[in-house]
Amino acid sequence: MRSPTQKLTPKTTQALAAKIFHWVSITSLFLMIASGLQIYNANPVFGGREGIHIPPILGLGGWLAGGRHWHFASMWIFALNLLWYGVYVLITQRWRHRYASSKDVKALLVSQNEKRKNYAWHRLVYTLLIPISLLSIFTGLGMYKPAQFYWIVDSLGGWEALRITHFMAVPITLILGGIHSQLGRKVGGDRLLDSMFWE
Repeated sequence: MRSPTQKLTPKTTQALAAKIFHWVSITSLFLMIASGLQIYNANPVFGGREGIHIPPILGLGGWLAGGRHWHFASMWIFALNLLWYGVYVLITQRWRHRYASSKDVKALLVSQNEKRKNYAWHRLVYTLLIPISLLSIFTGLGMYKPAQFYWIVDSLGGWEALRITHFMAVPITLILGGIHSQLGRKVGGDRLLDSMFWE
């Protein structure tokens, strides 16, 4: 039984908008990855048509056109979800406390407080997810409509460079997402992580 003098751990809550954003992001990202692997198998980035293939069970869409339909439908959901959440963050000024600042960089460099450094790392990784997500959308649009968005292809140095950049954005996103999740657990415990989805 809890002692009368023992403090109760405050319940962590998140705004409904944050929960919706996380659920839609994870779901659409999963669909994009699975359908992207289906597209990849049609012409692997590494080694051409006879290059490294992904097991078909990990793909979504059944064939190239099916994979493309799933991929681009999921991409629009992911992009619009990111857009509306960005507007929400600006309107509510959540960016003041959720994203990395010069104070976080300073804490990483000079602070001896481990908890403060964990918070700084958490915000830094969370902030890095934004440009990586935008890079995925940017390169994806170039692959989707290379004739209309030829300048995107050219800005990356050509078609193959564009494909490699788009493909590599996936593991980088997954790695940063995993680190973000673990740092969230480190600074706020399971309650913080659960609050993003359930509580």
